[in-house]
Amino acid sequence: MVEQQARASLRQLDRWIADEERRQAEHRQAEERRPPPPEWLIERGLDRTSLVAVHTGDCWDPGKHLMPATREQARDAIRQQVPACSKCRPDTRLGLLE
Repeated sequence: MVEQQARASLRQLDRWIADEERRQAEHRQAEERRPPPPEWLIERGLDRTSLVAVHTGDCWDPGKHLMPATREQARDAIRQQVPACSKCRPDTRLGLLE
């Protein structure tokens, strides 16, 4: 009886381990398939038409209403007086001065 319970517990433990290994493998695969983050971001206002700021893609405080941008779009936005984020300083990375 005790031996049967021990075997049942081991089978259950093996299932739990297999399930966790499967979940971890799925998570790794999802991470590998995820597209790279954009290099530049442009933050839009609440009205979705005004441009609020330009950010680097790895900015730690980018706001909520973002659209990915190319390097040239980020440069053009700053040249058109869209403020550069004061935290990630995209103007410095782009070689522009405010």
